[in-house]
Amino acid sequence: MDKGFIWFWTKFFIEKIIQILGWIILVLVLFYILTTLVIRPSNDRAWNLDQEILPYAEVHGNLVNVHNIRNFTYASTTDYVPAYYDKVFDLSKLKRVYYVVEPFTDFVGAAHTFLSFEFEGDNFVAVSVEIRKEKGESFSALKGLFRQYELMYVIADERDVVKLRSNYRKDLVYVYPVKASPEDGKKLFLDIIERVNGLRYEPEFYNTLTNTCTTNIADHVNDITPRRIPGSLDILFPAASDRLALKLGLLDTDLPLEAARAKYLINDKALKYADDPMFAAKIRLEE
Repeated sequence: MDKGFIWFWTKFFIEKIIQILGWIILVLVLFYILTTLVIRPSNDRAWNLDQEILPYAEVHGNLVNVHNIRNFTYASTTDYVPAYYDKVFDLSKLKRVYYVVEPFTDFVGAAHTFLSFEFEGDNFVAVSVEIRKEKGESFSALKGLFRQYELMYVIADERDVVKLRSNYRKDLVYVYPVKASPEDGKKLFLDIIERVNGLRYEPEFYNTLTNTCTTNIADHVNDITPRRIPGSLDILFPAASDRLALKLGLLDTDLPLEAARAKYLINDKALKYADDPMFAAKIRLEE
């Protein structure tokens, strides 16, 4: 077959593919601009029951009165009994911060991450940044690029937010101690509370790339220690964010990554102590 003929048609098809890709990109850009101009975030929608109520807090010196701490009792991921409580936390009694990683079973590289705070007397409270789903909604990473989900901070009891993931979703859950001074832990908690209160009056959209569970954690850390966490693909694909945290010296362990993962995997203990009122303390026991 004539080489000129082959080259002509090869060049023709390459140009057509480039044109088609160009039109696709243009349509996506125009759609993004349109949604940015027209769609506004709101706190007034028909929310899923587990994300219907926003938390908020009042700060009086070292005392932080947190309202609407979620503590659902689950029979399955879709069958649960709603419950909330209020609690006052004394920042002078903050002992430790934990970084929690839940890699997703069906999506390589994807994960949910959140923080938990331990206070004296085995008092724990977790903060999880999530999409705020409307009734009937499910998560789509693609939709998350186009202002389709509001963002919310769930403040929860670990018997809710940890056990939901380990015991009912059956995902692996790692609970890593963070290397942070009590003063830095206090600043981090207050920085989070300020954002929690702000979202109550000025809702925001979730964005799959720029406004996620892990990007918000990185932003909070950088708020109290500027440039502590640099931009990284491990933030966009947070199943490996524990690797980044270990490399940056943010985790309170000298173990290499795989040994740290083995030590701080809590699934077996979460099943063993599922009904224990001291669940949060028990899953941290070394056995």
